[in-house]
Amino acid sequence: MQRPKIIIASVAVAALAAVGGTTAALASGSSSGSAAPAASAPASSVPGSSAPASSAVVRTAQATVNGKTETILVDAHGMPLYYYQPDTASQSAVTGQLAVAWPPLTSSAPTAAGVSGKITAVTNAHGSQVAYNGHLLYTFVTDSPDHVTGQGVQNFFVATPGLAQLAGTSAPAASTPATPASGGGYGY
Repeated sequence: MQRPKIIIASVAVAALAAVGGTTAALASGSSSGSAAPAASAPASSVPGSSAPASSAVVRTAQATVNGKTETILVDAHGMPLYYYQPDTASQSAVTGQLAVAWPPLTSSAPTAAGVSGKITAVTNAHGSQVAYNGHLLYTFVTDSPDHVTGQGVQNFFVATPGLAQLAGTSAPAASTPATPASGGGYGY
């Protein structure tokens, strides 16, 4: 059943168009129009980046996830943070248009406020990407501060303070492992 994936991808592309046409061009490296390729711009200057390249703060906030109030991880601007199930502790599987819809949280010096897990910067194709207990972190272009819209979409799940350590990392395991929701019936 491929149609839900196509619809979700179409919604994400439409959301990108609403955010601004140059965002997609910059993030994908397109040189059409007057936009400069993303490769020539540092991560902090690419529209849609969720934090400056030099520092990022990961903190907790209350948000409604699938109809239930939960404590989740957010960036300094209150944007919900997600992890992508296919990622490994050292490599992001988020590329191309997927990375446009799900911008990686990047920082060479990430910090945490009110979380017990380990915050690190992992050098990968996105630069210095922030990880929580080994899970690389992302935002979602259709979210707004403290408003979750991407839970379970395309194998992305909201990061919570109890997110268990990802295999292959040296972070201590969190005391309460997070369990991803069903994905709202989309089966991603």
